[in-house]
Amino acid sequence: MASPAPPLKDAVGGLDRDPFVALLAKLIGETQRLQNDPPEHVPREDLVAQHVLDALLPVSTDTGGGPLLVRKVSYTEGRSNVIVEYPGTVPGRVVSFVGMHMDVVPANPNEWDFDPFSLTFDSDDKEKLRGRGTTDCLGHVALVTQLMRRLGEVKPALKHSVIAVFIANEENSSVTGIGVDGLVKDGLLDKLKTGPLFWIDTADKQPCIGTGGMIPWHLKATGKLFHSGLAHKAINSMELNMDALKEIQTRFYNDFPAHEKEKLYKFATPSTIKPTKWSYPGGGLNQIPGECTVSGDIRLTPFYSTSFVVKKLQEYVDDINDNLEKLHTRGPVSKYVLPDENLRGRLEITFDGDIMNGVACNLESQGFKALCKATEEIVGHVEPYSITGSLPLIRELQDEGFDVQTAGYGLLKTYHAKNEYCLFSDMAQGFQVFVSIISQLEAVV
Repeated sequence: MASPAPPLKDAVGGLDRDPFVALLAKLIGETQRLQNDPPEHVPREDLVAQHVLDALLPVSTDTGGGPLLVRKVSYTEGRSNVIVEYPGTVPGRVVSFVGMHMDVVPANPNEWDFDPFSLTFDSDDKEKLRGRGTTDCLGHVALVTQLMRRLGEVKPALKHSVIAVFIANEENSSVTGIGVDGLVKDGLLDKLKTGPLFWIDTADKQPCIGTGGMIPWHLKATGKLFHSGLAHKAINSMELNMDALKEIQTRFYNDFPAHEKEKLYKFATPSTIKPTKWSYPGGGLNQIPGECTVSGDIRLTPFYSTSFVVKKLQEYVDDINDNLEKLHTRGPVSKYVLPDENLRGRLEITFDGDIMNGVACNLESQGFKALCKATEEIVGHVEPYSITGSLPLIRELQDEGFDVQTAGYGLLKTYHAKNEYCLFSDMAQGFQVFVSIISQLEAVV
């Protein structure tokens, strides 16, 4: 009689440091050509995809060396996605790890304490792995690649298919249809809808259960340029913009106050609207500017609709324009209407095209419960959190019917930052969390 198969965690083991670090070093070594900020920086994710393929093809059906089904999908030259499947025995039972993106944000070597484009260590124990992409998100690319390779090597009998999706073009939204959005549109991820989808692109080893939507806006004020010694003859566009923005903020916070669900999801802040940037055509100190623009963003908890907020902001601006005489002014000669000249100040609000919706994960799903149990088991505690930082793409996945949960094993304090790094021990715990999740789902009848 055959002996029973060992538990998955015993069969797969832990994260093997040497192949993980060796692969990560190759990935970080490509980062100068992975920076995503067009037109100056257009990444070539194929460089990473090839390293992933080199690691997995030896245990794939392509070579006959293993069971992995490996597919590279490209929508534009040099920019690929990679889908890897370890086939299970029961149709419809799936667990997926998605979102490990192969592009990075730019890095200026002159501002770093070490070379951002190569993997380095800061001590003999080599716990701290340094370089652009170690936290976001090439560390996760290497991590999930090692998970899939171990499954291909060990060949455990699983009811669930385990699927990993490495994606292009996460760090920039000016180009669309070439990353996970293209894969969804073409139906290549449809089978992932029958099980939990873990988006591996957050940080700090805890379940991230909510993110914010983001609405970039620009408020342009047009007044009347004039000599600063004759302020009564001018319409000061800067003052108009400041007073209008204060009124807009007041109305926004009245209409979109803290939502009752924000406490359940542990959001650190409610929805906010704030200016972050000023611009104007230029002029002398003795000129009252005739136009200026203040720009900023709205961070919106996922319980409010971004499209409704955009509609309300346009209503605010239209109403202020119609009632400029009622808008608060500054000082005895500050005014936004010059009746004798039949002149009125004017406000115009515009929105960038890359509006993002926030997401609230399903707290009742099997995937969320498995993630929490695995985190408590491996990390020692579980503290789900939410932030009004924004993650692109995942709300669209949720709206398409995917059960999206999010986690990550880099460090939030180094996300998009100078001197980015991750810790090997955190990545090793992430590996164990993934194995625990698979094991828990396997135990469900």
